[in-house]
Amino acid sequence: MRRSEVLAEESIVCLQKALNHLREIWELIGIPEDQRLQRTEVVKKHIKEEGETTILQLEKDLRTQVELMRKQKKERKQELKLLQEQDQELCEILCMPHYDIDNTSVPTLEELNQFRQHVATLRETKASRREEFVNIKRQIILCMEELDHTPDTSFERDVVCEDEDAFCLSLENIATLQKLLRQLEIQKSQNEAVCEGLRAQIRELWDRLQIPEEEREAVAMVMTGSKAKVRKALQLEVDRLEELKMQNMKKVIEAIRVELAQYWDQCFYSQEQRRAFAPYYAEDYTENLLQLHDAEIVRLRNYYEVHKELFEGVQKWEESWKLFLEFERKASDPSRFVNRGGNLLKEEKQRAKLQKTLPKLEEELKGRIEMWEQEQSKTFEVNGQKFMEYVAEQWEMHRLEKERAKQERQLKNKKQTEAEMLYGSAPRTPSKRRVLAPNTPGKVRKLNTTTMSNATANSSIRPVFGGTVYRSPVSRLPPSGSKPVVSSTCSGKKTPRAGRHGANKENLELNGSILSARTFKGFQI
Repeated sequence: MRRSEVLAEESIVCLQKALNHLREIWELIGIPEDQRLQRTEVVKKHIKEEGETTILQLEKDLRTQVELMRKQKKERKQELKLLQEQDQELCEILCMPHYDIDNTSVPTLEELNQFRQHVATLRETKASRREEFVNIKRQIILCMEELDHTPDTSFERDVVCEDEDAFCLSLENIATLQKLLRQLEIQKSQNEAVCEGLRAQIRELWDRLQIPEEEREAVAMVMTGSKAKVRKALQLEVDRLEELKMQNMKKVIEAIRVELAQYWDQCFYSQEQRRAFAPYYAEDYTENLLQLHDAEIVRLRNYYEVHKELFEGVQKWEESWKLFLEFERKASDPSRFVNRGGNLLKEEKQRAKLQKTLPKLEEELKGRIEMWEQEQSKTFEVNGQKFMEYVAEQWEMHRLEKERAKQERQLKNKKQTEAEMLYGSAPRTPSKRRVLAPNTPGKVRKLNTTTMSNATANSSIRPVFGGTVYRSPVSRLPPSGSKPVVSSTCSGKKTPRAGRHGANKENLELNGSILSARTFKGFQI
């Protein structure tokens, strides 16, 4: 065999070994099959290159690729180790299992990317749980300080006393933290409710015992807050006032009775309902009587609070009704036409508004009362009467009152007319009017002239039944009953209207004088 042939065979063997070595490296570093094919194709292209690359050059290229792959392998192994260390640290803090990955092989780029994303998620979870832990811890410490509570369990001590970085941020621990906070908040709320109840009791006893203001200010510093020392101070004040209450039994019972009367009014109790509480009228001021009053005031207070909205609606109707009646009264008052400052217009608008709103309010209350009666299985009463019956009764009484007033006015006018027909009308002083124009005084002088002319023609006056009677300017009726002849003495006076001439037929002759009930209405006296 020729030497060239031997060299060719040796080159082929070397190339085969190099390719096998490359495949081993590719497999070791975890290059997928499709990438192996691509790389093999690259090697093939290098072998078939133009310029006929030498074996030495090919070896050099292959060695370069091998070095590059070894470098990639090292980098991936190092990154894998770092990610595993971070994963271990985060999983210990979060009490979570470690990430599952093969340590014996070189990770692919995709595997490393997934591992990175997992570690990043763990970091976000740690930051979120740590923020929640710090927030809950702060609230727990505040509640413990408010309650004067000392950590008495290992978990509470770990939360409050230990380093925050050493606390395990597991889901279980976070849930236990939330549970502890809820328990402390419940205790705090209960403590606040107890303190508020003690304060309400203290205020009530202050009012009943009529404690002076300076004595109240002495305990003002404990009238806020709900710490254990505040609760203790409040309880001491209640005990002191309770003892004082027993020493001032009569005074306290009378104060409760005043409050009872107020609730009776607010709940629209009838007299029968009020009399049903017999201890209210007892005069034997004993501890038993005080307990009965205390129980009744508590019952009434709760009853009012439960139905407060309904009672306030009824109260609103009562106030609107009283205002409506007041406007109705003013509407029938003749003096309202003075109308100073535009009050008449305002009142008329308010009255018209109430006439519209009252029926709406009644209809709304009717629906709410029906619902209340269905829920309570009993009737809703105001002053011992069903509310809607009470409303209807108020409207009917208002109608009857208006009718009565109308009849009184008619009767009064009738009597006044009869008196005028019988005795003549009383002289009427004209109302003073403000001079509005320059030519008004001339008219006044003319009218005064006429008035004096009339006064001259009727200068004979005589007392009749203790009053003053003016002689009518109309001449006496002749015996035949013909129409009277009107004197023309007052040339400036307008001719009286026909209606007033007809009224003169009703004149009554007394001692030769004719007294007219209507003639003087055409003259100014």
